[in-house]
Amino acid sequence: MSDNDQGQVHYHSEDGVAWLTFDRTASRNAMTWQMYDQLEAHCETIENDPELVAVVMRGAGGEAFVAGTDIKQFAAFDKGEDAIAYERRIDRVVGRVETLPLPTLALLEGFCVGGGAAIALACDFRLATPSLKFGIPIARTLGNCLSITNVSRLVEHAGIARAKQVLMAGELVRAEEALALGLVGEIVDAEAIEATVAERAQAFKERAPLTVRAAKEVIQRVIEQRRPAFDASDDWIATCYTSRDFKAAVDKFVNKTPFRWQGR
Repeated sequence: MSDNDQGQVHYHSEDGVAWLTFDRTASRNAMTWQMYDQLEAHCETIENDPELVAVVMRGAGGEAFVAGTDIKQFAAFDKGEDAIAYERRIDRVVGRVETLPLPTLALLEGFCVGGGAAIALACDFRLATPSLKFGIPIARTLGNCLSITNVSRLVEHAGIARAKQVLMAGELVRAEEALALGLVGEIVDAEAIEATVAERAQAFKERAPLTVRAAKEVIQRVIEQRRPAFDASDDWIATCYTSRDFKAAVDKFVNKTPFRWQGR
């Protein structure tokens, strides 16, 4: 992958609000290792800036928030430890998003899938345009397995039945259904969503900062008490990522080779 195709996570602050933009539009903002590293670094910057009151995350281009992790990066995986290390890395970065001490708002347009769905679910508030397509379609695309922490976030927000539809059937959830399920809190027309999200973020200037932070951190403690151990899915992560199915699915994406699921 060339340096020009690595993508960027841009950061700027405006009137007390931090804006993070996932920018790799040619690939629907699919995340590279560089972009994950930049996201983690920006979280540290945000944590150390006392002038900020809220954080907004969005995708560039209007067609996607984030369309997962770039599949080409999986071509070098050849053992279970590679898969477990990758899922740990995603858990660490998404965990930094989830535990930011400020309110986080995700501005969702178009595709929000895979790793993008994980990042969005780690935010406190999600506002979407009618174009939203939300899901984790790995049962149709790669044949891999999420970490149990990311599965937990989906179950917490969507419930067990809908989580099974998303993960087992690989279904994408459209905007209206996402609103009904509580996956997003508001649907806003594309022309108005940036201003609406900025207004919601700015509103935290009028909230008691200690109360906001306390509420977020105490709710997080409740969530963490309910979640299983972070390594409780390692056996299935290793099994799926080292399967012939996974290798064939990656090869199909990289080299356009045909394949059929074999279950092994």
